[in-house]
Amino acid sequence: MIFTTGDTHGTIDYAKLVWFASEMRNLTKKDYMIIAGDFGAIWLKKYLEEDLDRYSALPWTTLFVDGNHENFDLINSYPVEEWNGGKVHKIRDDIIHLMRGQVFEIEGKKIFTFGGATSIDKMYRQEGISWWRQELPTYDDLDEADKSLAKHGRKVDYIITHSCPERVLYKLPLSHRPAKLKCCLDNAFLSNFIDTVEYKHWYFGHYHVDCKVEGKHTAMYQSVIRLA
Repeated sequence: MIFTTGDTHGTIDYAKLVWFASEMRNLTKKDYMIIAGDFGAIWLKKYLEEDLDRYSALPWTTLFVDGNHENFDLINSYPVEEWNGGKVHKIRDDIIHLMRGQVFEIEGKKIFTFGGATSIDKMYRQEGISWWRQELPTYDDLDEADKSLAKHGRKVDYIITHSCPERVLYKLPLSHRPAKLKCCLDNAFLSNFIDTVEYKHWYFGHYHVDCKVEGKHTAMYQSVIRLA
C-alpha cells in the first residue's frame, strides 16, 4: 500500500506516524509512506542516526520529497541513485529522498515529485546552519521535470510536492497565517504543471492545514491518505 501525509519536522510532528502505525498493524517494509516535504530528520549530523532510527522503527518504508526545513548539505552528501524509475538519495534502505522533477512507478502508480519551498522565516535563521538556499527550485529542476514527464506522456496518477501552484495557494484557508498567502517562486514554478500535466490528484504539505481545494488538490498536515 501507499500512503501520504504532511510535514513531520523530524520528531516534532512524528506522533501522527506512531499513531497510524498502531492503527495499521498489518503494514510492512513493502508498504510506503510518502512525506510531502519538511521531513526534517536529516538535520543535525550529531543526532542523525538517532533521528533516522525513529523512522526505521516504523513498519513501512518512508519516502519523502524535500521541503524548506531541510539540511540540504547533509541530504546532498548521499549519492544519487535510481529507484523505481526516478532519481533518489537513498538515506537507508527504508528511508528514501524522492528528488525533484522525477516520475516514480510504485505499486503500479505513477507519482511525480517536486520538492522545495520558500522559508518565510529565513530572516530568523542562519544560512548553512538552519537555512539553505537549495530550498528553492531552479530552472534546472524544471528542465529535469519536463524530461521526466515527457517520458510518460505528461500523464501521471499523482503529484506530490511540498508547496502548491499559485491558484491553489489563494484558495487555502490561511487567514491565521497571512504571510503564507504571498505568491513565491516555488508557487510560480509549480504553476507550470497544473495545466500541462494530466493527473488524478495533487497532494502537498507546507501550509499546516488539512483541506481539499478545487477537487483535485489536497493540503495535508496531520491527515494520512491512502493512494493505493
